[in-house]
Amino acid sequence: MGNLKQALKSLDAFPRAEEHLMLKTKSGALVSIVGLAIMATLFLHELTYYISTYTVHQMSVDLKRGETLPIHINITFPSLPCDVLSVDAIDMSGKHEVDLDTNIWKLRLNNDGHIIGTEYLSDLVEKGNTAHGHDDHKDHQEESEHKIKLHNLDQEAENMVKKVKQALSNGEGCRVYGVLDVQRVAGNFHISVHGLNIFVAQMIFEGSSHVNVSHIIHDLSFGPKYPGIHNPLDETSRILRGASGTFKYYIKIVPTEYKYISKEVLPTNQFSVTEYFSPIHEFDRNWPAVYFLYDLSPITVTIREERRSFLHFITRLCAVLGGTFALTGMLDRWMYRFIESFTKPNGRSTVR
Repeated sequence: MGNLKQALKSLDAFPRAEEHLMLKTKSGALVSIVGLAIMATLFLHELTYYISTYTVHQMSVDLKRGETLPIHINITFPSLPCDVLSVDAIDMSGKHEVDLDTNIWKLRLNNDGHIIGTEYLSDLVEKGNTAHGHDDHKDHQEESEHKIKLHNLDQEAENMVKKVKQALSNGEGCRVYGVLDVQRVAGNFHISVHGLNIFVAQMIFEGSSHVNVSHIIHDLSFGPKYPGIHNPLDETSRILRGASGTFKYYIKIVPTEYKYISKEVLPTNQFSVTEYFSPIHEFDRNWPAVYFLYDLSPITVTIREERRSFLHFITRLCAVLGGTFALTGMLDRWMYRFIESFTKPNGRSTVR
């Protein structure tokens, strides 16, 4: 029985010295304090690392059908008044998209960028010419009405020209913001002066090359934002110093789902973009505009938040704290031997 106890004691991996042989030194106390501080810091770091979440990305084929695509825009045109700007959205079939849920606002800005007025755009589509039939019995009446309308149109055009020229001389700008709800197919939307009658536009700007479409994109996104998203066009500034032209942004939209740790799912979209600028010369017939041409990727990205396991946390914590304890023990022995080499042979004394 005694031999068995001795055998068990020989397996003890943590032998303890007798109390009277354990000496306490000032250098050992200093190393202990530093070691405790390091271990406390590392413990807090590991705890923060365990509590925080990380994301896992997965890709799959996009199976969504029949949904709308929200386009959030917030763009400032510092050199164009709101009266001349129009917004047009067209899908790949060539149809103009008009949605009752679409809300676009135009804010009039003074020369300093402060808001001086607001206008709501209920109709985003450029007005096209429509053909009208004629009735033989009403030709004379319609001819008279047509003359009155032409007179009123001339008067309205003249008033428009005066108003816009006054706004241009005052240095007015315009901020266009809101949400476009379009079909989930490839298409484009653009902001331009195309809504103006061509003759009115010519009277205002005296040529397409004088239309300054300088712009600042404060925000352009295709859905709600999730943690860590980066929209590449946010805070993009394109200021023209010379001749005007047309800006085209080619956007590739990637459908995205963000799954929070709480299992809540946020459907949204991220995108990449390339841009192209086409200058307009003095006698070109094209008018400057800012185009956003978008297409959808057939692949959807799922971003899922996850938290590290508790077992993983305990494993890392033991490794960090145990390593720090072993390192401080080695440092204490080295310091003791270094100090002992400069003191008496029996230099390690008890601190009482």
